[in-house]
Amino acid sequence: MFKKVFSYLMLAAVAGLFLWTGDALAQNAVAPGGTGSSTEVWDLAFGRTLNAFINARTVIFIVGGFGLIALAFFAIFGKIQWKWFAALCVGLAIVAAAGYIVEYATGAQDGGSQSGAATGLTSTISQ
Repeated sequence: MFKKVFSYLMLAAVAGLFLWTGDALAQNAVAPGGTGSSTEVWDLAFGRTLNAFINARTVIFIVGGFGLIALAFFAIFGKIQWKWFAALCVGLAIVAAAGYIVEYATGAQDGGSQSGAATGLTSTISQ
């Protein structure tokens, strides 16, 4: 019962915070000396999201590489099933092709190389 009441109170606090602040959060998000337009806010959000994705992708490849070695070792000796190894391989391939997948879903013109390089969202398969 206390857990449910606490969750409702937290939801009300977050909703109240957004109603109380208004536009102040968006105006502070632009670069110093900026005009405060919505395009600057979206450009800033896009840049930070892109940096987070690229950095997370690097960490995923490092941890996934060690995981591939460990799963291959265990699969060879019969400690785990081969489908776990295959699932990790497919998952890393999807992360590697994420740039192309996003460009395909958004309707990019040239399939990955030029428009992805312009935005910084390139695929690691072609690099």
